[in-house]
Amino acid sequence: MSKILVAYFSASGVTKKAAENLAQAAGADLYEIRPAVPYTRADLDWMDKKSRSSVEMNDKSSRPAIADSDAEISRYDTIFLGFPIWWYVAPAIVNSFLESYDFSGKRIILFATSGGSGFGKTAAGLKGSVAADTAIVEGKILNGANSVDNLRKWVETIL
Repeated sequence: MSKILVAYFSASGVTKKAAENLAQAAGADLYEIRPAVPYTRADLDWMDKKSRSSVEMNDKSSRPAIADSDAEISRYDTIFLGFPIWWYVAPAIVNSFLESYDFSGKRIILFATSGGSGFGKTAAGLKGSVAADTAIVEGKILNGANSVDNLRKWVETIL
């Protein structure tokens, strides 16, 4: 069986809970993508066009610094990558993470939490941050209560 990692970014804790359940369901290791400068509540105010998250998402070249670079990506064949959907795409810090490691030949399965939107063009938007031979697969929006048993069934179908 291949080695699996669940890597995630969570600004408010919602995606963290989904990632923890998914890691348990998949028998996977867990890795949190942490920003070098944590986001505050004011930073996440999407109604404020000057908030940190708004500024980052409006600048396609924005790459917020990550706190560490110790994810041992080379140990894994499959990476479940989770994040909240911001402005219909992945937060810019997810690109920072992808550009910090070599994902050549790996399979990345996306999962996300969202207040109402789907993946949109998220997978395509992330493809430019990884090697050409990295497979990025649109996975599942994990809103609400996702039990470990239900996630296990999904993992079995996608792996």
